[in-house]
Amino acid sequence: MALAAVMLFGCSKKEEDVPDLTSLVEPIPVELPTEQPAPPTPEPTEAPPEGKYRSELTNEWIDEELKDQRPVAIMVDNESLAWDHYGVNQADIVFEMMNSTANGRITRLMCIVKDYEKITQFGSIRSIRPTNFLAGGAFNAIYLHDGGPFYINDYLAMPEFEHISGTFARVPNGKDSTYTEYVTGEDYKNPKTGKNYTGLIKQLEDGGFDRNYNQYYEGQSLKFAEDEVDLSGESGSISATKVVQPFPHTTSTLKYDEESGKYNLYCYDKLHVDAEDDNKATEFENAIVLCCDHVQLDENGYMLYNFLTSTPKDGYYLTRGKAVPIQWINPTYTSPITFLNKDGSERLLNTGKTYISIVPEDSWDKLEIE
Repeated sequence: MALAAVMLFGCSKKEEDVPDLTSLVEPIPVELPTEQPAPPTPEPTEAPPEGKYRSELTNEWIDEELKDQRPVAIMVDNESLAWDHYGVNQADIVFEMMNSTANGRITRLMCIVKDYEKITQFGSIRSIRPTNFLAGGAFNAIYLHDGGPFYINDYLAMPEFEHISGTFARVPNGKDSTYTEYVTGEDYKNPKTGKNYTGLIKQLEDGGFDRNYNQYYEGQSLKFAEDEVDLSGESGSISATKVVQPFPHTTSTLKYDEESGKYNLYCYDKLHVDAEDDNKATEFENAIVLCCDHVQLDENGYMLYNFLTSTPKDGYYLTRGKAVPIQWINPTYTSPITFLNKDGSERLLNTGKTYISIVPEDSWDKLEIE
């Protein structure tokens, strides 16, 4: 199948290569008439269902009692030995990012979950990396993970980041024990070992976590359109029914399903399914692929994406089988990640779940969009 596009533009590297976005969004002066016409009567907006509000993560109607609740960010191992995954379909946003420059640039998932009280099993859970703090800080999430390298210590000491590490149930499921650590919502007793585990909700209570958004939450990152987003008529739009990402180990690929109108995730040339959700496919209304440079921290492959940036970097937004070029910025640990169209206006998404991939700058030209 011929590629409709591999790259429309390179990943921005230098400040001088990027236009000043303030000039792009500055309004053009116009001479107004002395008498202003009356403003048009606004169209009536959709009344919210009783007891519901639009989620800041998906724009879907969800329980109003969740409105102020912070999400959790769960680190999920994406090694094939850790499959099948459990609970991933409950995530509102799924990040996939290179976890190491070794092992074929193996990836790991970071799942942002708003309504975590519904979790029964989720995982398997593995260690956290520095980039997870840089990418996840915008959501004011509580991180759930199983340890990590010493490179994370400075981040763990920062008041912006709260976490629970290594206290989750190991569920016997035929996998090696390395790959069987899971979040469970309620207390759990391992029938094989007899060991008792405290459930997630009680861990949050016992740990004194503020489960509501706090002073480090600066507003939502994803902005949604009121109407259906159709990219086909937008400038720079290309066909995007298949996206092959340059992660040699996992071969992470997005495939558009015309029947559902969503993107399915494939890894290891297999459809990603959720064993906790009757093996249903993991699917997304939106996909965002971001270009980002990185540094290797040591000879073992530990690395850090330079994900804090006020300099716009390049990416793509995909929905309904089409893609358009975008840019993105993430100035601070807690600021919203801002997604921009090429003209500097804010990128609006379709209502629904979103997949966000961080692709290394040095392999950005290997990204295939068909």
